[in-house]
Amino acid sequence: IKKWNDHRTLTANAYLWVLITKIGDALRMSKEDVYLDMLKAYGQGGAVSVEERYAEDFKRTYKYHEELGRSELNGKTFIHFRFWVGSSEYNTEEMSILIDGVVKEAKNLGIETMDEAELNSLIGGK
Repeated sequence: IKKWNDHRTLTANAYLWVLITKIGDALRMSKEDVYLDMLKAYGQGGAVSVEERYAEDFKRTYKYHEELGRSELNGKTFIHFRFWVGSSEYNTEEMSILIDGVVKEAKNLGIETMDEAELNSLIGGK
């Protein structure tokens, strides 16, 4: 038996990438750069301190990260990271927050988006 986790739909993910691509085109940015900007603004993540010897493992695990600084404690060096979880790991609620933010950004650029009823249907309503 496995705990039910209401993952985001593939349709919602496809729509997210359509908007990210359109935003990238409008701003002359790669869709990967736009995606990271959207994760930073509307995504899920956190901050963590990792002993220096484990930093490369952390970076491989969390593709979307920034180094915040370094410090020493008891003779060991720690690296502090801000990280964001990729949307493929989001549940419906987290995906809804991300898509709402991306829709807002698209509208600010004059990019046509789904109407509210379609959007609510796509992301499971609110």
